[in-house]
Amino acid sequence: MKFRVSIALQYVLMVVVAVVMFFPILWIILSSFKPMIEFSVFPPRILPSRLYWYNYAEVFAQSKLLIYLRNTLILIAGNTIGTLLSSSIVAYPLARMRFRGREFIFALILMTMMVPSYVTIIPQYILFKQLGWLDTFLPIIVPAFFAYPYNVFLFRQFYRTIPKELDEAARIDGCSEWGVFVRIIAPLSRPIFITIGILSSIFWWNEFFVPMVFINSEDLKPLSVGIYSFSRTTFVVRWDLIMAMATVMLFPPMMLFLLARRYITEGIKTTGFK
Repeated sequence: MKFRVSIALQYVLMVVVAVVMFFPILWIILSSFKPMIEFSVFPPRILPSRLYWYNYAEVFAQSKLLIYLRNTLILIAGNTIGTLLSSSIVAYPLARMRFRGREFIFALILMTMMVPSYVTIIPQYILFKQLGWLDTFLPIIVPAFFAYPYNVFLFRQFYRTIPKELDEAARIDGCSEWGVFVRIIAPLSRPIFITIGILSSIFWWNEFFVPMVFINSEDLKPLSVGIYSFSRTTFVVRWDLIMAMATVMLFPPMMLFLLARRYITEGIKTTGFK
């Protein structure tokens, strides 16, 4: 009996936590259907008096939503391709090859994860200014081709779960190290490739700080920065339009996560097997 009560309490607690966590998202979605006048009502109303669909039409008419969406997709594609290529290649020798200093190099890579990105943003800004890359996509996309430490860690941990006998058999058949990686390790690492690709896509879909620092042109801003810029272009803060833009921005990562949650769970869970 006590066991059943404990399980019931756990379910109740999980439901309460889920409701609390989902409430801000529900508030944004419902607020996107409110006319502007309802944002000044006190006490605030959760449900709109009627569904005001005109907010979405006005967002498309007054903002560069499609341009922001195009820029966001460019940043996602560039960063996802860059991080998958670079991080997977860097992680391979750290997981499958033996050489002096391997553990020390891996420790150094992990140590860089302790450095906040905000600390390095000023030197990066100075460097990219000297290169003439400011107000382009290059300062945001190019660093992804130099491997992100967290992704290197995930790739390395997954590679270590693959039996080493496969490497040895491939080398006996005449494969080089690059051949082992391309023909054996990469195909067997599909779950972690999908996991990191999805996580990277969601991260860069939501990323605000880095594009805000390096991009000034309105035609190059992604959605995250575009919403902020749109709220500053009017004398009155149009919360109705901002909520509509935020709702448009909410659904793609949510749908991507729901569709690919099995791969994310499998990829991250498998990294801890060894």
